[in-house]
Amino acid sequence: MIPYSRQSITDEDILAVSQTLKSDFLTQGPAVPAFEDALKNQFSVQHAIACSSGTAALHLAYASLGVDLNTIGIVPTITFAATANAFRYLGATVKFCDVDPQTGLLCLESLDAILKKISPKSCPCPVVISPVSLAGALAPLAEVSQRVNPLGFKVIEDASHSPGAFKTSNNRVDKSASCEHTDAACLSFHPVKHICSGEGGAILTNDNSIAKKAEKLRSHGIERPYDEGHETPWFYKQTALGWNYRMTDFQASLGKSQLGRLDEQLATRREIAQKYDQAFTSAPFNHYLDCPTPTSGHSWHLYVLRFKQKGWRDKAHKFLKEKGILTQIHYIPLYKHPYYQPLVEKVAFPGSEEYFDSCLSIPMFPGLTSEEQNTVIEEIGHFIALLG
Repeated sequence: MIPYSRQSITDEDILAVSQTLKSDFLTQGPAVPAFEDALKNQFSVQHAIACSSGTAALHLAYASLGVDLNTIGIVPTITFAATANAFRYLGATVKFCDVDPQTGLLCLESLDAILKKISPKSCPCPVVISPVSLAGALAPLAEVSQRVNPLGFKVIEDASHSPGAFKTSNNRVDKSASCEHTDAACLSFHPVKHICSGEGGAILTNDNSIAKKAEKLRSHGIERPYDEGHETPWFYKQTALGWNYRMTDFQASLGKSQLGRLDEQLATRREIAQKYDQAFTSAPFNHYLDCPTPTSGHSWHLYVLRFKQKGWRDKAHKFLKEKGILTQIHYIPLYKHPYYQPLVEKVAFPGSEEYFDSCLSIPMFPGLTSEEQNTVIEEIGHFIALLG
């Protein structure tokens, strides 16, 4: 079977983990700070707080902003559930924003409509927006910040799909996870992501307050040492209700080793995407499906085809599986999940419906061989031939 994604582990990765396993520390040792320093350097931010998962990173970031029962969290409809769930863990109200039907990225017109209803005058409560840089395409971070900063609202980028992504416009380069337009950004180190640590995540920020709170909350809310002048140097105090969201040292060692190959992996992903583009933008493919808009700054976590007629996507998913090619749908709109159905307003999300009905993620990962990619292209060709 050809998977839609797969981790890439090298001998250098194995050596890095092995050395940590033989060291004195499996957790709370020097490997985590070393990984955090590498992340700060890679993304040019002041703070990096590594933790146990991408979900934990979102939870910690929201909590560090003071998200609570009085907060409104705005999330695009097309994303993994964790983007919204982390708001709910803290009791916040979630409002869903529609997406662009072609890219799946947050729709600014939909955001404008929401903001009109929850301006500080009509709703004087904390508001946090979490744009998702979906599939490796940069979310409209600058445009979001221009809208919400004057209102005093906060922005957290869900950058789980997009390390290394950038967008150039008006002689300006915006980068994913740079925190130039956001209060913080969250990364995931799940095996299918660009950087793998088994499980893991990180918060990136230039805000000292967010960093300090996140560091404390990831380890039970304990401050250590609590008082430098205390007569007993082991003294500590729990000053907040936190969680055990620490990353282990061997996970951090794997993550740091992987981070060192990020640019190489991005180049490989872009080569794979270019080959798909060349195939699928020509006849007969382009009569039946659309490709992602090619941009130099796309980081290609996913390569998402969009079928032009409703129903073709599901038939293609089944056909390709029978041919030994695994695909995936990213994602079921969050408002369709039974948990969220009674919690959301009964509004239409036309962009989300169009994107969801058409999207199919095909194999995309650095270890995908040329032969495997040729097989994927060939079998998709066989499928569209059946459509007539």
